[in-house]
Amino acid sequence: QVQLVESGGGLVQAGGSLRLSCAVPGRTFSSYAMGWFRQAPGKEREFVAANSWSGGSTYYADFVKGRFAISRDNAKNTVYLQMNSLKPEDTAVYYCAASIVYSGSYYLDDYDYWGQGTQVTVSS
Repeated sequence: QVQLVESGGGLVQAGGSLRLSCAVPGRTFSSYAMGWFRQAPGKEREFVAANSWSGGSTYYADFVKGRFAISRDNAKNTVYLQMNSLKPEDTAVYYCAASIVYSGSYYLDDYDYWGQGTQVTVSS
């Protein structure tokens, strides 16, 4: 079983920034395409961003384009989500996920491993 460990969530005012991290211990991190999803109370989990195995390709949901940036450091086995210009509607639990086969997928079922989630709360 592959463990994904998120960190970096918290409470921030609207307009502020946070950087989420997701560490994947082990030697196989570069073999996973990574994604970030989020789930707000009472809503379904939704795609936020993803990148390819090398990080050379990135994909974003329309509602975060220009505000969020996904990146990865394969030497540190970590993927990041830099979130700027945060809005109250960005409040959710954020999850990272790893896919062996699919790069940039928007679909939850295409991901093989999931983290436990980290809470992001944006106050108005």
